[in-house]
Amino acid sequence: MKAYRALALASVLALGGLGPVAVAQPAAQAQVQPAWPGLPPGAVEEYAVMRDGTRLAANVFKPQGRGPWPVVLSRTPYLKDGRGSGPQLAAQAKRYTDAGYVFVLQDVRGKGRSQGFYAAFENDIEDGYDSVEWAAAQPWSNGKIGMTGGSALGITANLAATSAPPHLVANYVVVAPADRLPYSYPGGVMKDKDTIGWLAGQGVSQAVLDRTRTRATDDVTWQRVSMVQNRKYIRIPTFHVGGWYDIFNGGTVDNFEWLQNHGSKGARGNQKLMMGPFGHGNLSGDLAYPGNDRLALGGDQEIRWFDHWLKGVDNGIMAEPPVSYFMMASAKKGALSPKNRMLTSANWPPANREVRYYLTPSKSLTTKAPGIEEAKASYRFDPAKPVATFGGANLTFERGPMDQRAVGQRQDYLRFQTPVLEKDVAIAGPVKVELWAATDGPDTDFVAKLVDVYPDGYEALILDAPIRTRYRNGRMPDQIRMMTPNAPEKLEIDLWPTALTFEKGHRIAVHITSSNAPRLEVNPNTGEAPGRQTKKPRVAVNTIYMDETRPSALVLPVVYPLDAAAAR
Repeated sequence: MKAYRALALASVLALGGLGPVAVAQPAAQAQVQPAWPGLPPGAVEEYAVMRDGTRLAANVFKPQGRGPWPVVLSRTPYLKDGRGSGPQLAAQAKRYTDAGYVFVLQDVRGKGRSQGFYAAFENDIEDGYDSVEWAAAQPWSNGKIGMTGGSALGITANLAATSAPPHLVANYVVVAPADRLPYSYPGGVMKDKDTIGWLAGQGVSQAVLDRTRTRATDDVTWQRVSMVQNRKYIRIPTFHVGGWYDIFNGGTVDNFEWLQNHGSKGARGNQKLMMGPFGHGNLSGDLAYPGNDRLALGGDQEIRWFDHWLKGVDNGIMAEPPVSYFMMASAKKGALSPKNRMLTSANWPPANREVRYYLTPSKSLTTKAPGIEEAKASYRFDPAKPVATFGGANLTFERGPMDQRAVGQRQDYLRFQTPVLEKDVAIAGPVKVELWAATDGPDTDFVAKLVDVYPDGYEALILDAPIRTRYRNGRMPDQIRMMTPNAPEKLEIDLWPTALTFEKGHRIAVHITSSNAPRLEVNPNTGEAPGRQTKKPRVAVNTIYMDETRPSALVLPVVYPLDAAAAR
């Protein structure tokens, strides 16, 4: 049992999941508790009894007047009573009750005043089903339930939807991933500070930390609560909200794309996507998009969404384009370009053309394919001297479009950039880097960054991602393969999607290196399994190829034309 709980706790910050997806049918029971001093104003505490007898506590906020009413449910690991933030929670609830909804905020299993053992997302398929059906059966409910929430609360809403509770009508999900494995271990590289660092700060045992370091490969413990595996069972409309600098950027877009185009009846064709220029917290650096955070951009969309699906109000929301996205542009603080604006699209991605910007030996980027017979650049990657992190899609520390000039000039940090742009280049869609590369050992990492270089030299980080070469063919155990020393292979680095106008006078840049610490775990270059290092880290000689038969390129989704009439 101790080993099981250690593994489950490791899953909390690795955003992993354990546990079966089978859904039984016994109805959950409700119990009203006497008021206690920690309750937010206006709340009544009620308990739902899950199928295994575990009692989960919820704050129930009701509108004025006589019900029953539709219900908006959130399931949180962050404590329904808000650690003394009662007035703020009451104000949040008032938004729903003023609109004619019962708002229910429930502590997930093992958190706050709920019973049970907490293992993040392990029980949220079953508990989500039971909680929805409990809410539907209460005297204050008319049987129509919507779920809402961001980050972990968005994950619990998505997982509940995979169990297809009969009374769950619609969801509104903010910044949530698709499968959690690639978002905790992008490219097979563990996000160090946002996983291990956070866990260590919570005082968890070294055994749990060591176990977490080993979980970069795919296995049944990830698949049991995989969104990608189970979203085929979702049969409801969902409004997906994400940020271009958010830690779950790609997941928000991926969930929308799949459910909108391939989902089951009820889900397919009934999804919405809104992407804004924000992160999982306030942006760091010298760029800012005032008035365009997720709350400002969302406005009354959430209430309109639930009014349509839970109340049957003909408010026109489904007649509007399915996709709204923020086209970013120059955004120095105090000098926001008018080309920053919201656009709409019938689907994601909008119509675009893949354009390859080829890396050259002179460190430039060009759309002309290389014709040279052999061209390459090598550098020494020393794990003891990693490249420092400055911004990116981070959770627990500085994030967003920070200036990469802070990295400095290093022999292991290669900058490739276009000449100064003579006209705007607008992109909207997935971004990737096709990298022909070699290393002199069995395993190493490569990191790519998409950068917008401003006229004054500011190197604004837009996207960045790694790949651990052993996972270049996939992360199932039979796909893992070491590199042949000094033999070049084509690697593809998924940088996730974005929407950005590189304005006239700027430069498009891609930076290539092999580390980004503490954002990413540093590869010791020994080829040993993650988390099981016994050998001394070694300095790797890594090589990038840029010739006719091995062309490395930044691949951008360039939009032609950018329809200004689509701006709203």
